[in-house]
Amino acid sequence: MKQFFGMSQRGDLEQAVKGLRNPQFIMLLSNQEQFEAHVKKLEELYPRIPSIGCIGMSYDTKVVEKGVGIIAFYDGVSAVANVLEEVSVMPVKYIERLEQDVQTINSNRNDTVCIDFCSGNDACALTTIYSVLNKRGISLVGGTGDAGKVSANGKVYEDSVAYALIRNDQGRVKVYKENIYHAMENTRFIASKTDKANYILGKLNGMPAKQVYQDILHVREQDISTQTFKNPFGKINGDDTCIISIKEVNKDALTCFRQVNDSDILVMLELGDYRAIVRNTIAAIKKEFPKLSAVFSVNCLFRYLLFTENHYMEEYLRDMSTLGSHTGLVGYGEHYNDQFVNQSMTCVVFE
Repeated sequence: MKQFFGMSQRGDLEQAVKGLRNPQFIMLLSNQEQFEAHVKKLEELYPRIPSIGCIGMSYDTKVVEKGVGIIAFYDGVSAVANVLEEVSVMPVKYIERLEQDVQTINSNRNDTVCIDFCSGNDACALTTIYSVLNKRGISLVGGTGDAGKVSANGKVYEDSVAYALIRNDQGRVKVYKENIYHAMENTRFIASKTDKANYILGKLNGMPAKQVYQDILHVREQDISTQTFKNPFGKINGDDTCIISIKEVNKDALTCFRQVNDSDILVMLELGDYRAIVRNTIAAIKKEFPKLSAVFSVNCLFRYLLFTENHYMEEYLRDMSTLGSHTGLVGYGEHYNDQFVNQSMTCVVFE
């Protein structure tokens, strides 16, 4: 299979798709003002081609911040795209769509991946989707778009998750997750006084969460929402750690970007040598895929801001381009199989 990337910093969709012929699957990454018009125009240009889209920044070797990016797969893939609606209420109501699509694509664990774009309530959406995918051993990579809107097959949806099942007709697929943080010593907590609906973390080991965060890191209250770039929380999940970003201070509590539950075990994380970690990720992918066709990744907005602040973003994209064709989305949350994580990179590699 092959991967196409086209872009326009001005939001000119026809410029972005210039040279794209016979796509078998398309992803639209647009800006808030032009999103609905771009969805409509894309369907006119490529009718009946499976597509999903969201509002967000895209990239290959450069970042498209406010225009439009088009990512397409062709020459050796099979794809189907669809949507689960009412993700804030009951996405399982639409589960038959996904079950039918899995049958249609005739997929298996080695050659098929699910890519999804979600408008919100990601944890519930992922639990629903993965209940079907897990039975077939199908992996998932995706992310959260902006402004509560996604698209599928030329139609805009709110309160929904758009997904595509993509089968590589010429080889394997595999998903990866990259974590550039590690646990600080002696910072293990039990969460309590949480508000799951509003992602509020009230107390850690019985102490107000804001006070605990400030006492450990010696930061001012007004700096907490940016200190999370270097020191997010981590939720212990078996041998894995799911990163939890802090959104803002809420009195003595902290509002996060993903749900925390009472009795969850959390740790404080600190930023590692991200350049070395990225190099290790690239080396691992090259070792497992000596011949690869494409890489599609989702990078967290906070990673983008951290890398940009440290003048590393362009270098990062150049390093990733050594894999070959690398494209992606800057998301507001990252999906990895059934996990909704923050401040991470997830990707799918096509042989």
